[in-house]
This record gives sequence, C-alpha cells and structure tokens, in this order.
Amino acid sequence: MRPLPFSKGLIASVLALAATYSAALEFRAVAEHGAAFYDAPSDKAKKLFVVSKGYPVEVLINNGDWLRVRDQSGALAWVAKKSLSARHTVVVTAAKAEVHAAADTKSPLMFMADRNVIFELVDAGTSGWVKIRHRDGAVGFIRIEQVWGV
Repeated sequence: MRPLPFSKGLIASVLALAATYSAALEFRAVAEHGAAFYDAPSDKAKKLFVVSKGYPVEVLINNGDWLRVRDQSGALAWVAKKSLSARHTVVVTAAKAEVHAAADTKSPLMFMADRNVIFELVDAGTSGWVKIRHRDGAVGFIRIEQVWGV
C-alpha cells in the first residue's frame, strides 16, 4: 500500500482551519461600561449596540485593533480591542440556575442565579460543571448548560 501524497497547500489549509477553530474558542469580557459594538471595524461605522462591563463575548476574528465577536444571542459585531479584557466571564442563560458548593447536585445549594447574571469564570472544569465567582465574592459551581461563555 502506497502512502497518499499531501500537497503543501492542503497542509496549509488544514492548519489554517485549525487555527480558525481554536480562535473561535476565545472568550473575553467587556472591560468598560458603555462599550460600543459596530457593524464594521471602525468607530465611524454604524453603532449596533452598547453593553456593560463584564459582558462575555466570543472572539471570532482578530483584525489588529478590532475584534469580530459573537454574544450569547448569536449577534455578530466589531468592537475595539481596547474595550475588552482578557478576563473570562459567563452569563446565566437559564431562567433560574442553581449554584452549588461543589460540582454535584447533592452538594449544598449556595444560591440561585437569575438569567443574565454575569459571573467570573474561575475554572472551566471537565465534569459538566464550571466554578464561578460573583462580583460580591460568592463562589460556587453551576451546570455548564445553564451558562454561556465556556
């Protein structure tokens, strides 16, 4: 059996696709209140919406000083890179989410979180739970399917 020939172009395409996929898994948080999101990578472009500090976004494209991002609703926009921080936050998507003391439904219930509450991601975990911290300091574990941004 003869090995299949691979062209440099094919290998480059596969590597580019892998790089694009890994970039799509980058999440950041809005660094300042009132950060503007635009329909093009320019502050002269049409302003689509304004968001508050801590709001999580997924980075899709890095274009120098501008980032193409997606939010929890799937909306796409451009935002100035300086408007985002490397901090990783998540937002509750469930109507009511249970936050437990450990990554187990049998562990004590710490508190309930309403939809759209933002938490800092402490640990992404691997068992279907993520460890989160509220801005008031409360820490706990929440089911991964109850938040967006992981």
